[in-house]
Amino acid sequence: MRPSVAVDLGGGLTLAHPVVAASGCLGSGRDVPALVDLHRLAAVVTRSLTRAPSKGAPTTRAAETASGFLSWVGLQNPGVEEFVEVDLPRLTRFGTPVIASIAGSTLDEYVRMASWLHVQPGISGLEIYLGTPDHERRGDPFFSHLERIREVVGTVSRLSRVPVFVKLPALLPDLVATARACVRDGAHGLTLIDAVPGLAVDAGRLRSKLAGPVGGLSGPAIKPIALAAVYRVSSALPDVPIMGVGGIATGEDGVEFLLAGATAVQVGTAMLVNPSAPVEIARGILTYLKDKGIGSPAELRGRLRVRGDEEAPGRADDDGMPGGTAAGRTGSVPWGSTP
Repeated sequence: MRPSVAVDLGGGLTLAHPVVAASGCLGSGRDVPALVDLHRLAAVVTRSLTRAPSKGAPTTRAAETASGFLSWVGLQNPGVEEFVEVDLPRLTRFGTPVIASIAGSTLDEYVRMASWLHVQPGISGLEIYLGTPDHERRGDPFFSHLERIREVVGTVSRLSRVPVFVKLPALLPDLVATARACVRDGAHGLTLIDAVPGLAVDAGRLRSKLAGPVGGLSGPAIKPIALAAVYRVSSALPDVPIMGVGGIATGEDGVEFLLAGATAVQVGTAMLVNPSAPVEIARGILTYLKDKGIGSPAELRGRLRVRGDEEAPGRADDDGMPGGTAAGRTGSVPWGSTP
């Protein structure tokens, strides 16, 4: 049997394989042809777009940490109108699905950007980024208040003709409850997780390494956090498409996220070192499927063994893997979640 690595995220969004370039890694696409063949990418999530152009944060913007990468870019982007006029045609000519990440400072900005983008040829989906300051709520990030998340998600989802994914941070008081609220308000799927807040210190110079000074931690250091988030949410919402992101650099990493309940994965930090990482990761997933005799990523999704389940009678398939999907899990989900 030759497995198929194609993935159906629903809502008309089908990917050639389950590995997507995460937001920000390819900028707005201007340098992409020199870095990677877009034909070979399953999809591209754009850098988070704002209504007006943004020069981004002052330098220094990035610093290495143990097993991770700390950055504070500040949403540098050309603005949504220039992106549509100049950058989107460059991306869409390759035929690769483009998912536009949107970031606003008010509810109206999210609405205006979604209204502008969802009708553009080549835009296959929207991803709502909620880490920006809410200028209507004292500058708190949008994800700080569930009612604001619901306002943004509900309004954008109702007007959009393309699937809407909501990118959530892991460190919410109740991630599962927030995810469920997003889906109830119309989100088609979820992206888990956003970068984790972090600080790097240069003790010799008595100063922070980033101008921020707090930035977003990505890379291998956050992979266990991301896996836990995907597992918890997919256990509670097994029918909701989830794109897992956080520390994915190899085919094995991708497989782990699929087993935990992701439908597809996004690759970010690894692309900064190897722009072809998504293609290599997709090959690794295909090799795994062949070795295990599994027909597709969909058949792999949610088949994570939970310690104790494998001893229960009748729990294993002929291939030695536990039967069923995330909906059939019996393991407990910690941190007060409500699956």
